[in-house]
Amino acid sequence: MTQDKAEQHVIFASTILLLLFAGLTLFIASIARANPGLDAAANSATYRAKCAACHGPDGGGSEVGKSMHVPDLRSQAVQKQSDAELAQIISNGKGGMPAFKDSLSEDQIHALVTHIRTLHQKK
Repeated sequence: MTQDKAEQHVIFASTILLLLFAGLTLFIASIARANPGLDAAANSATYRAKCAACHGPDGGGSEVGKSMHVPDLRSQAVQKQSDAELAQIISNGKGGMPAFKDSLSEDQIHALVTHIRTLHQKK
């Protein structure tokens, strides 16, 4: 009989710990989702620092970029490319575009891809 009570206490304690862990996980996830502005601001800052000189603030191309025939990042041709293709272009460069693999982290490159995906809405 004592062993049954001990097993019940272990099961009860395990259940409480599991519920606390699940609650804490959901709480942390909600905080992360509640403040997407920080990520968007960081992505936008990286875009302005590394891309906007040629691609323009809205992705449509600056005067310099247009003279070099850079693609409009808002265009269907760019937007239909996969995330992996865009990340590869940012990493390794293409045509006159320099490679950014040595100056941007992989996370920053993927954040730029995310930012590029938002540009089609500005066309």
